[in-house]
Amino acid sequence: MRQIDIDAITKIVKNLCIEANYFLSPRVLKLLKNAYKNERENLSKQVLSQIIENCKIASKLKIPLCQDTGMVLVFIEIGAEIKIKYRNNALLNNLEAGIQEGVRRGYKEGYLRKSVVDPLTRENTQDNTPAIIYTRIVPGDKIKITLSIKGFGCENMGKVKMFTPAAGNLEIKKFIVETVKKAGANPCPPIMVGVGIGGTMDKAVLMAKGALVLGTKSLVKNKKITELERECLKEINKLNIGPAGLGGKVTALGVYIKTHPTHIAGLPVAVNISCWANRYREIEI
Repeated sequence: MRQIDIDAITKIVKNLCIEANYFLSPRVLKLLKNAYKNERENLSKQVLSQIIENCKIASKLKIPLCQDTGMVLVFIEIGAEIKIKYRNNALLNNLEAGIQEGVRRGYKEGYLRKSVVDPLTRENTQDNTPAIIYTRIVPGDKIKITLSIKGFGCENMGKVKMFTPAAGNLEIKKFIVETVKKAGANPCPPIMVGVGIGGTMDKAVLMAKGALVLGTKSLVKNKKITELERECLKEINKLNIGPAGLGGKVTALGVYIKTHPTHIAGLPVAVNISCWANRYREIEI
């Protein structure tokens, strides 16, 4: 059985927090550059140009892409043949503690804004913890860590709806497009739209969040899902919200859908939105 030290996981999480906030992924940057080429409105092209320049400056100077350095989501897949070696102290005595310590160090050492507060008193936790952690046990002797940074200008615009089983693609598409329309300029367009269809209410939301990260890569999908993604993207880009909400051809960079079998009596659909700064990092150890 392969062994991994909890200190290594903590260090990786720390570095991922800093990298995700400083460096936009090449895939998302490419989508922004394509949007600049496709946009026709001069003002909108100027906004996209400034966004791209912002990314270059952040990367060169190693400073945050956005002042909202978000709340951290950690998706971790642990191989069943992995043993994690822990420390006999409160900070590193279990997996969650090790991940939270990594976030704590990342936000301190990276000089990243601390944005996490108690939901009722609004008292700041002072270190951007706790992160939201999703854990899965999978076959093998590897650990895969996917870290996503969610700012709340876009997070606040998410929606979930429990459709009746009789609802079809037309109703689902209308819900997705209307969610983006109501969001307007709030989520800092051009946006990326993650959609979860099926499962339970919470599963649909989790899939929508995962789709924002996984959708930036090549996924094996059936023709029906791919067509629904294309139709939604086309309708969203007809809304004329445009970059920064100033109008234009490009409101969304992409729509990404994940599905899961659901109960005969239900059809949950969730929409989760990312601003243009879709910040994520992934590593396998």
